[in-house]
Amino acid sequence: MYNLNVNIVLQMTEDEEARALPILLRHSPGMLLPNRTYMVSRDAVKQLRQAGVQFIALSTDSSAPSLEEVASGERI
Repeated sequence: MYNLNVNIVLQMTEDEEARALPILLRHSPGMLLPNRTYMVSRDAVKQLRQAGVQFIALSTDSSAPSLEEVASGERI
């Protein structure tokens, strides 16, 4: 069973962002949003935590459907 990548929205300070950027560039095909807010993968969050980068998790998308739960042609 293959699950879609689960995204986490997080926000950090300017100082923490400077520390996080090299990690994010290596570990996540994330998305940059306004106000130092990022949408990243669980792996990226794990790497940030291991590096001691502090951030606020604003949202997690833990209810993403698996491919088996999505009808053919359905937007997810």
